[in-house]
Amino acid sequence: VQLVESGGELVQAGDSLRLSCAASGLTFSPLVMGWFRQAPVKEREFVSAISRIGGAARYADSVKGRFTISRDNAKNMVYLQMNSLRPEDTAIYYCAVSNRYDIKTALNDYEYWGQGTQVTVSS
Repeated sequence: VQLVESGGELVQAGDSLRLSCAASGLTFSPLVMGWFRQAPVKEREFVSAISRIGGAARYADSVKGRFTISRDNAKNMVYLQMNSLRPEDTAIYYCAVSNRYDIKTALNDYEYWGQGTQVTVSS
């Protein structure tokens, strides 16, 4: 199983970025695909996740109204559109998949993880 993130880069505050994650080697189409992030000297935290069933999505309060998650079930890909970026969004962003029915926010509810993509937002 391999999850490969892309799209991270250095941007200025107020800019937008779109992250992508491609999942391969899975024997199932994951029910939930999500994004987490980890800033320096901080714990990894939930950002957003989306269900294959009905496209239900969940967001961390810190990104609501600015980030939008979407997925392409046929390609096992998940995207994160990030608008109005802030310096506090600077982090390594990780893609993760879960085969649980509900969208969970805890790290240990996700079975597979990518290596991460760096997003840096300058002020």
